[in-house]
Amino acid sequence: TLTAERDLVLPENIIPESAHGSLSVLGDILGRALNNLDGLLRMPYGCGEQNMALLAPNIYVLEYLANTDQMTKAIKEKSTGFLNSGYQRQLNYRHYDGAYSTFRGGSGNTWLTAFVLKSFVKAKTFVYIDPEVIDLSKTWLEGKQQTNGSFQQLGKLFNNRMKVWGRRIPNEVVCTTVSVAIICMRHQQPQSLTFLNESISSLDNTYTRALLAYVFTLAGDMKTRAILLEQLDKDAVRQGEIPTWGFIHWTQKATETSASLSVEISSYVLLAKLSASSTTREELGYASGIVRWLARQQNSYGGFSSTQDTVVALQALALYSSQVFTPEGSSSVLAQSPSGHLTFEVDPTNKLLYQEKWLKDVAGKYQFEVKGTACVAVQLALKYNIPVVTDDTSFSIQIKPEADCSKTSLRPKSTTNMVILDIKVLSGFVPTPEGIHSDDYQVTSSRSVTDHVICFFATQLLPGKPTHHSLELVQELPMQNLKPAVVKIYDYYQPSEQMHNHFMQTLLSITECLI
Repeated sequence: TLTAERDLVLPENIIPESAHGSLSVLGDILGRALNNLDGLLRMPYGCGEQNMALLAPNIYVLEYLANTDQMTKAIKEKSTGFLNSGYQRQLNYRHYDGAYSTFRGGSGNTWLTAFVLKSFVKAKTFVYIDPEVIDLSKTWLEGKQQTNGSFQQLGKLFNNRMKVWGRRIPNEVVCTTVSVAIICMRHQQPQSLTFLNESISSLDNTYTRALLAYVFTLAGDMKTRAILLEQLDKDAVRQGEIPTWGFIHWTQKATETSASLSVEISSYVLLAKLSASSTTREELGYASGIVRWLARQQNSYGGFSSTQDTVVALQALALYSSQVFTPEGSSSVLAQSPSGHLTFEVDPTNKLLYQEKWLKDVAGKYQFEVKGTACVAVQLALKYNIPVVTDDTSFSIQIKPEADCSKTSLRPKSTTNMVILDIKVLSGFVPTPEGIHSDDYQVTSSRSVTDHVICFFATQLLPGKPTHHSLELVQELPMQNLKPAVVKIYDYYQPSEQMHNHFMQTLLSITECLI
């Protein structure tokens, strides 16, 4: 029998009667992701990397279900349908030479091409992938290998937190990503492994160290793997008692606040621990501490913060679940909540069943008691509305009505990752077919999605250099008591850094300025 307690406290500035929550129980740690394969992230999809967040998780879920003999016809049809559509979408970002770019028309991207190649190699087990598509990408990547074994960095990576001091991606990251992709094709990469081995002594980057531990595990170099894992163990952030109820995770550096990057680093360590030819009981115990921490970072849809962390984390969780899976066992979950007494039963017949109960009263103390022998995952999901946040974080939005237009100032603290500008359209209005207009072409992509205009700023926004954009809305239906619409801007890779404001105008003149 295991017991736990949790207090849910609502913020003081909550909008009255906006809070609602649910309690869900699953007999499988991947069950929540399986239930939301088409919506792991509540974020826009508008480029080649983001499309992979739709495609790749299906592969790892299918591998897990096949390995544990839990595959059903309905799940297979649903997942392979997503795989096929994701595959076709990804081909839109493919170049004639086999490379892939983040946006259509961009230059070939080494990192993204390796990511796509690795995913397609795994996906061909479940759906048809044109062999020429795979071979061309492999040939293109091999053509970018340099004499020292590393690979030429082409294309832009928009997540600054994967770079060294915000300047560049370490050569080791690109080289490792390509090596993983090629090793997945059952081909060795001795030149690149030699380059990576020689760089280990000078590493001061936790992300790179975790990635290297994974690739040397795949390559079967247990000596180098042991050196890297020993250092990573020293860098680990521990909470509680390991291995019983403790949590283990990693950050890029002591002052790092990127939840997304911490998830990715921790997932690579988990993959390194579990990808050897055999896994010891001690390694599984250590891995369970990482899994407990990762499970606490999942959103209510089964995904994580952004694209890459969701893909890598689900791959790692699927591998862990495959190794600890047992078809036997059952458990009862008893929950005492402010809404009353709730009971859930998990047994071999409903391990993948998503059991959820809505809570009438969400704030207060929750007490849980689990009895039985089956593993269960319990999640409390709390959602509420608060007034528009106007305090400056990384961005700020200031809207000042001037006749029928407004000015918006977006001010990140430094150079940006990929920035998303989300403009909620006023009720009864639609954007003109031309969409948002940019005088200086800073908007790489824009599209309308269910009453929103989503703009992707892929070009790094530079301090002190203003850019100008405009959007015109046309009224289709007259509306009474029209409410202001919300404009939101945020960092795609760190969505907690965001800012909102309102507008009531049908013509927006948007000025972007950095400080």
